[in-house]
Amino acid sequence: MPEPLRCQGRIVRDAELRWVRELIESNPQWSLHRVTKEICSAWDWTTDAGLLKTFAARSFLLKLQDRGLLRLPAIQINKRRIKKAFPSLDELGLPSPSPIQCRLKDIQPLEINLVSSGSDQDTLFLAHLVSHHYLGLRSIVGENLRYLIHDSRGTPVACLLFGSSAWKSTARDQFIGWSPAQREANLTLTTNNCRFLIFPWVKVPHLASHVLGRVIGRLDDDWQQRYGHPIHLVETFVDRSRFAGTCSRAANWMLAGQTQGRTRQDRHHQIQAPLKDIYLYGLNQVWRKHLQA
Repeated sequence: MPEPLRCQGRIVRDAELRWVRELIESNPQWSLHRVTKEICSAWDWTTDAGLLKTFAARSFLLKLQDRGLLRLPAIQINKRRIKKAFPSLDELGLPSPSPIQCRLKDIQPLEINLVSSGSDQDTLFLAHLVSHHYLGLRSIVGENLRYLIHDSRGTPVACLLFGSSAWKSTARDQFIGWSPAQREANLTLTTNNCRFLIFPWVKVPHLASHVLGRVIGRLDDDWQQRYGHPIHLVETFVDRSRFAGTCSRAANWMLAGQTQGRTRQDRHHQIQAPLKDIYLYGLNQVWRKHLQA
């Protein structure tokens, strides 16, 4: 190899690379997911909560394949494990909601609910994103937190989803002061606010920035309770063709720069995506020190 390969702060030596090749070649019936689980188990790639870092291992294997260092198994589709798409609100048969148009104080106090995966509240949470967020929702992988916000009468008015941060973002990485090794070692100490939705029938001035501030204030505690490790920074990407970033600025987020019009699937620089502003929010006074460790 021309230079050492790193993943999750680990240098992968020639002997380990040979072991990965032999693992794949000796088990041609295995899926890519099975291979990543075996590697994580053998190399102890786990989160502080003991979960296998299969997503990171998958990204690492794709890097090796891109460099021509190995050949991954073909994607296998197990029909018994294909999940049905998340239901929409119409499919749930829920009645049409009544419009809410008032002052913020008229619907307070708000109730911030941390949603458990697979619960009735989760079904409602997913249905709102599928039905009304402009990006929709296809899947949720890795560590994530889901919030459903209710007004003082118990009526849902908003929802937020936090998940895995972007693997690489030039403007963000420069703003943090990350080297590639620091990013790989500490990316799991950050999260991405990948969905934020005020329901379209809710017209309440200042609600978005208020909700965002409330959730951000408890996010680290909730994350530690769920996954056993802290997070120090939150990122979000705002589509400049759709939004002005007013909510993020009102909630004191930092503008770190802009994306380059690519997506995480654009491994060969061929996919054009909308330009987005990158906003960051540090969850403590020494967030940069933690992320540069």
